[in-house]
Formats: sequence, structure tokens, C-alpha cells
Amino acid sequence: MRENQGPAPLLEVDNLVVIFDGGAGPTSAVKGVSFSVNPGETVAIVGESGSGKSTTAMAVIRLLARNGRITGGTVRFDGKDLTSLPEPQLRLMRGSQIGLVPQDPMSNLNPLMKIGEQLIETINAHRKPAGRDTQAQAIEALTAAGIPNPEMRAQQYPHELSGGLRQRALIALALVCRPLLLIADEPTSALDVTVQRTILDQLEVVTRDTGTAVLMITHDIALAAERSQKIIVMKDGKIVEAGATETILGNPQQEYTRALLAAAPSIAVARLRSESPDVEREAADDAAGPLVIASSLSKRYKMRGRRADVTANVDVSFTIPRGKTVAIVGESGSGKTTTSRIMLKLIEPTSGQIAFDHTNLATMTKKQLAEFRQRVQPIFQDPYSSLNPMYTIGSIVGEPLAFYRRGSKRERRERVLELLEQVALPAHLIDRRPGQLSGGQRQRVAIARALALNPELLVCDEPVSALDVIVQAQVLALLGRLQRERGLSYLFISHDLAVVRLISDYVCVMKDGEIVEAAPSEELFKNPQHPYTKALLASIPGNELGISVV
Repeated sequence: MRENQGPAPLLEVDNLVVIFDGGAGPTSAVKGVSFSVNPGETVAIVGESGSGKSTTAMAVIRLLARNGRITGGTVRFDGKDLTSLPEPQLRLMRGSQIGLVPQDPMSNLNPLMKIGEQLIETINAHRKPAGRDTQAQAIEALTAAGIPNPEMRAQQYPHELSGGLRQRALIALALVCRPLLLIADEPTSALDVTVQRTILDQLEVVTRDTGTAVLMITHDIALAAERSQKIIVMKDGKIVEAGATETILGNPQQEYTRALLAAAPSIAVARLRSESPDVEREAADDAAGPLVIASSLSKRYKMRGRRADVTANVDVSFTIPRGKTVAIVGESGSGKTTTSRIMLKLIEPTSGQIAFDHTNLATMTKKQLAEFRQRVQPIFQDPYSSLNPMYTIGSIVGEPLAFYRRGSKRERRERVLELLEQVALPAHLIDRRPGQLSGGQRQRVAIARALALNPELLVCDEPVSALDVIVQAQVLALLGRLQRERGLSYLFISHDLAVVRLISDYVCVMKDGEIVEAAPSEELFKNPQHPYTKALLASIPGNELGISVV
């Protein structure tokens, strides 16, 4: 499929073909892709994990994995053919004329250098200070990327920043030299909605003021709809549909595009509910009392070099009814993940307590704690660091079964295959390792592992943030079905309020370590009371576009 919008595009990709060499022979990842990006234009490439969208973006600047190679087509940028440009010239062009915001912030920041030092290094490598202090330029870039207290953050190392702050630092690095083209690979997947809007608003300012074009790779079709002039839909390495955003949203021609739109969560869509709720079981659960009662939780950390403690949580209280979902939402640093770690008994509260099934976590015996670990399972946010890279997928998913001696070796393998099917992963992945899977596939492995022991409570920390919308919808539907069939309870941590509305019965909104508003889901979304809650709802991508047809 070939696009032709304007006589002099900044970027023109023509019939691009990318091959990856592997043990089973070469595999086609990108199959004859053609598109263009004009100066100052934002073009979004959307599609499922494995569709070839990120590979296409990386091929543009020739940053493919070692076993990847361009075997056909051309990539022309500002009149130059990047596919034949000598590597030294291309290296100079990266950063100065083409900026990149990669997906995983922790593996793309130097852990041995302070954030400010990394920005200064980039400035010195690609542009002259022009009479301005490089330190001042670094602080300016951090400020533009929405990082609070940039002077302090510039003196910190990546591990001292939250995931959201690390992602903002990457955005600052990509924009500090004010490139002509910015390639943004899932640029805001780690950010809460208010900061996401700040960052994307800033990208629009740069585009308008400097003519910077943006090639955005995203699985969030609501984000693409709100922020791009053109949308390119990819599937299985090919472009299946492309055009102006209004045309794609208003009159999609391909079934796959319609499926993407149908799967996108919308703030206007109420919670996924069973058509025939089990009233009898619900009454019995009410009689047994809540599964979890958290009372006045506070957590303070002593920081080296500081006299005062750092407070993460202040007087946090909530209950989780049996068979229900309680969601905690808020910005990065609001205390929601700290709350989930206390719930998992990974850290102890400074004060307050949690009762799980009428038993205080702080006074559990060794036997009770072993039972608790089986009944409560986590799904962590980062699928890159939460899976052992040396284990096969079968070993990872089956590890809880082996540790607690559930079934024979053959029975455990059958259970693993069943779990992979439940989270929409093909059976042949059982013998692969995490490094051979996409980010979305890795997160599905993490979800399968959490389900292995048939737990009663899942503590889900951004469990679908790495997934494309179709798989996200499948996983949310799976969580909803498991809850109805097995009476599962969820503590659901998320910055995506559209997802929260789909999955939650009750919502707690956190800010600066405190719960500022808590209410049943429908009540909170229809009639928010706190100004912060209203700001969160107003920041949701696509909220006013009505793109979802669910």
C-alpha cells in the first residue's frame, strides 16, 4: 500500500522489507511497507504486538537487532537515502535530526550516569552550545518534558527515578537537540494520564514551533486518534489500511481496523458484567465479610543524606469485598504501588495493618504465610524485569506449580498449556525464552504465571499497560470471566481510567500518598467530587472523540 501526500515529504518509506535470521531460517517481519511523513505532521502506526510497527520504526534509523536486516525498499529522509548512508553519517544524524523515544526506559538510560550528565553528553555530541550553558539547556529539556524539580532530578541516577520519571527523561533526551523528526515508540506507556497529556501537549508545541514531525508507534488507538493527522494500521508485517485520522475513525474499510476500534476501552463504557450474576454466591460472600480490610496504612522511608523521612503513604484505608475489584488510580509517585507492595507483604507498613480473610498479615505464622503466598498472587508492571531471562516460558509459568508440588511433571505441563491458551498465547511458545517474545507477550506470560495456583486475590500493578488493545480486551474479558466463575478478587493498580472503568467495582483515587476520593466505580465516573479526580478524567486520551464502538 503506497501513500502519497505532498510533493516533498520529510520521510518517505518505499516498499520496505525487513528479514530476521533465526534457527528455523529467515522470517519476514516487514513486508513491503510504504508511507510518508510530512514536515510538522504526526503519523501514528498502530497494530497488535508482533504486527511489525516497532520494527518498521527501528528500520528507518537502522537500529535493528543483530539478526535483522533490510532486504528491500528505500528510506529517504530529508532527501537522503538512509538505507545506503554510511554508518558514521547516520550516527551523527541520529539524535540531531532524528530523535528516538524508545519503549523501555530502564534499559535505555545509562545506569552509571546522572540524568543531567546524559543530557549534556547528548547536547555536546550533536550541537554546539551557541553561547548557552549546556547545564541550562539540560534543565530546560527536563522542564519541557514535564519533570518536576528538574535541578534535583538532573543530579539523580536512573534507578532513583520512578518508571514515569525515567520515561520523561528519555523524552527530554530525544527532544533536547530539537530534531526534525521524532520517532516515539510507545512514548507514554509508563505515564499516568495527566503527565501523558503534558508530554503530548509539549510534543505538539515542538511540532508547531519548529516543524518537527512525529512518527508515533502505539497500541493505544485512542491516543493515536487524538494526537495524529494520519493513522497507519499494520498487521502481520503489512499495512492493511492507512489514511487521514478522521477517515480511519469514521469509515474504516478493513475488518481488522474495525476490530481495533471495537477493542479500544472507552471512558463511556461501563464495567464488564456478567449477564447472569450469581446472586446466591454474592450473598454468601457478603456474609463472610470482606476478603481484605486495610486500616490506616502509612509508610515512611529513611533516605540517606536527609533528616526528614520520605512519606509514601498516609492513613490509607480500603476494603476488598470477595469476588470484587478495587482499583487504585493516581499519578506516578502517588503511593499506589507502595500500597500494592504492602498488600503483597513485600514491605511492611510503618503503621496501620491489613487483615486478609480475618487474619492480620503482621502476626501470620510461617504456615499461614506460606498459605497466604498461594492465595495472593502479583502481576507486576514491567514484563522485561519480572521474568527470568534464563527460563523457558513453560518453566516460568509452571514454577509456582513446581514450588508448591502441584501435580506430576506431565500434569504441570498440561496446566501450563491450558494457561497459555487462556491468555491468548500459542502453545509453541512454551519452549521459548522471554527475550524471544514481544513486550505484550511477556506480560501475558506474567498473567498466566499469576493464575497458575488458582489464587483468591490478584494484586495487579498495571497488568495491561504493555498490551495492544485487542489483547488488552481479551485479558480484561478473561479477568472478568475468572472473577465470575471462581469468585476472584482484584486489587487493580492503573493509570488508565478507561481500563479501570471496565474492570472495577470500586475506585480509590490517590494523590501525594493519600486517598482523596473513594466511591463505587459508576458513581465516581459519573459524578466525581474531588478536583484531582476531575482532572484525571479530563486527561484521558480520546475521551471526547467517542471512538469506541464497544
